[in-house]
Amino acid sequence: MTHTSEISGATAAPAERQDSLSVYFLVGVFLGIIFLKSEVASWFRIQEMFRFQSIHMYGIIGLAVAVGAVSVALMKRFGVRTIRGEEIAWPDAASMRPQPHHILGGTVFGLGWGLAGACPGPLFALVGSGLPVVLVALLSAVAGAWVYGLLKPRLPH
Repeated sequence: MTHTSEISGATAAPAERQDSLSVYFLVGVFLGIIFLKSEVASWFRIQEMFRFQSIHMYGIIGLAVAVGAVSVALMKRFGVRTIRGEEIAWPDAASMRPQPHHILGGTVFGLGWGLAGACPGPLFALVGSGLPVVLVALLSAVAGAWVYGLLKPRLPH
């Protein structure tokens, strides 16, 4: 037997999902504009970073790390909860130590970043800014994620 609340919840879920997808889309557009204006998505800026010719990207990455660290510290101190009111479960320091698979994954990610000239987020911004050649890198990233999804059950985690 189905209760009325279950039926109404089932019909309300797609509308809620559509609203949340709209928010994510708008945040993505905003971030894409920020990526392009700050030159984070610039292939030349990324190459400068990997060749140690400019501090521009290191400054942006360092600022992002600092903002993230301060944000997490404040969230822990004030007991911030999720949007649904649930408590946030913070992992302990011992479980956060890098493991060999983290180092391998980071190396593969870094090689892809260096070869493509952009990490996955800015790829969307570059395609949206009118650089269709970046679709090759974007589709390669999607194919890599798909292959990982297929192989994940057989990989050691």
